[in-house]
Amino acid sequence: MQAAAPTPSSLDDDALLRRIRAGDRDAFTDLMRRYNRRLYRVARSVLRDDAEAEDALQDAYLQAYRALPAFRGESALGTWLTRIVVNAALMRQRKTGRLADVIELGADFGSDDAAAPRPANERLDQPAQPELAALRAQTRRLIETGIDKLPAAFRTVFVLRAVEELTVEETAATLDIPEATVRTRYFRARAMLREALAREIDFAIEDAFGFDGARCDRIVEAVRRRLDGEPSA
Repeated sequence: MQAAAPTPSSLDDDALLRRIRAGDRDAFTDLMRRYNRRLYRVARSVLRDDAEAEDALQDAYLQAYRALPAFRGESALGTWLTRIVVNAALMRQRKTGRLADVIELGADFGSDDAAAPRPANERLDQPAQPELAALRAQTRRLIETGIDKLPAAFRTVFVLRAVEELTVEETAATLDIPEATVRTRYFRARAMLREALAREIDFAIEDAFGFDGARCDRIVEAVRRRLDGEPSA
């Protein structure tokens, strides 16, 4: 029996490129799905707006599709696509008037890890408890807000290194900056994010186990009712 032809999703980048250049739109669809998460996060790190990041990513894909015949493979495909996305995001940033936060990709901002481990008794195929899921969602939003507040150049390096887990070399090639600059910006971004999260935790600790309002009234009323049921001293 003849083996089935490989589907686009099972092909490596070079094979996908050959099929795209031959006019296979399904192969380009698979390429987009393969890189969507990384490229969206990069665009989002520049624009700090979900809708704007989606639009920039769409623009970048169109630019990439038209430029594929000229792609010579001098860099990795993911690196090439990320550069296009960064440029598309910067163009959209300028068009929308967000000039105060333009990324100086080649500038140096001075000199100067991993995700939390999953509990051993937590199975991957078990849904998280509602309380745990809500806590994780709140934590994720807190971290995303902290990342959004990082200076632009630090923010993009942090997203590539910490969120997408690119190496120093890959990040430097993607942003066309020295590896030393990547290291400096990444460690400074981590320090700034850690400091920001620590401040938020300090504020939250002050409000922990809140007692004012309904809880206070409920306890007072319950005690009063119990006292009313007892004989007077």
